[in-house]
Amino acid sequence: MSKKDDRSSNLSRRDFLKISGIAASVPLVAGPAVIEVEGQEVAIHGPGAVPVTLIVNGKKYTEKIEPRVTLLDALREHLDVTGPKRVCDRAECGACTVLMDNRAVYSCTTLAIEAQGKQIVTAEGLGGGTQPHAVQAAFVNNDAQQCGFCTPGFTVATKAFLDKHPHAGGPEVAHGIGGNLCRCGTYRGIQGVVAQMTRREPKGNAGTTMIAERIAKGGANA
Repeated sequence: MSKKDDRSSNLSRRDFLKISGIAASVPLVAGPAVIEVEGQEVAIHGPGAVPVTLIVNGKKYTEKIEPRVTLLDALREHLDVTGPKRVCDRAECGACTVLMDNRAVYSCTTLAIEAQGKQIVTAEGLGGGTQPHAVQAAFVNNDAQQCGFCTPGFTVATKAFLDKHPHAGGPEVAHGIGGNLCRCGTYRGIQGVVAQMTRREPKGNAGTTMIAERIAKGGANA
């Protein structure tokens, strides 16, 4: 940063370093909830566990959690909500997908403390907890799961996608839920789920369309 930048900013480099030092040392010495910086109160979180309130599937939970804990760990280890799965743990596979204020997010890279005050819905809460959501039922109808490990994240991601694109076609579907991976390769069945939900195929038939076409073309040996 140049001297010109220092002068144009309301906060000089020296002031910034001074404030950073205060923020780093005060919690260790006195442990206040807030400190005053440039006339404004700044909340101090951690480094130890702090109260974190999460709204999950319509229920409010308050737990003491370290600020570095991810939403995935908070759900699984503290709240015993095990629908979101830990697989890649670096936002690449989508097995940990949850809805946060109706938006699909990877819970393995979202801090629990950032999710406070937001409506979090996991696979367990899609159908209200009493019956399967229509998307979950469509996964069964189209045989869109094998081992089932990725299925909770896929159902959440598919639901979020269909909420935004209720009339999506094949290419849109592939792009829209491309952030979730299935190691068993049930992508055709998942395409069938969306086809059924968008009423492009009869119930239960969408996932087997490709197989039927191959048999018709190649006979019994296809």
